[in-house]
Amino acid sequence: MWKSVVMPAAIALAAMALMLPVRHQAALAQSAPLHIHAVEYDVVPGQVDNFLAALKENGAASVKEPGCREFDIAVSQKDPNHVFIFEVYDDAAAAQAHTATEHFKKYKEITKDMVVKREVKPLASVAMNLKAM
Repeated sequence: MWKSVVMPAAIALAAMALMLPVRHQAALAQSAPLHIHAVEYDVVPGQVDNFLAALKENGAASVKEPGCREFDIAVSQKDPNHVFIFEVYDDAAAAQAHTATEHFKKYKEITKDMVVKREVKPLASVAMNLKAM
C-alpha cells in the first residue's frame, strides 16, 4: 500500500518541478557576457505617467523579441520624475535589432518631448543572479 501512495505522489511532484520557471538556468548557460543598457531619464514634470505608460508598452513588447532577456523599469524613490530602465540582451546585435522594431519607434515618437535628460550606460554582465520565480 505504501508504494501505491508514494509512487503517484513522487510522479506528481516530479511533473510539477518540470513546470517551474527555469529563467535563471538560461542566464547561467550564457557563455559570453550579456549586453546591458542601464538608462536613466529625467522626465518633464507632469509627463511621468504618460512616459511610463509608453515605456511599459515598449518593455512588454521588448521581452518578446528574440535576444531580449529582461526589461525592467523603476522610478526613483526620491524623485518621481527620474526613471531608470535595465535592459538585458544576448548581445549587441540583439540590442541594435531592438531599436529597429516598430514598438521602439512608436515609443520614441510618443516620448520625444517628455524627456529632459537621457543617459545610457552600456555594460557587460559579469554575474547575473536571479531568484527562481
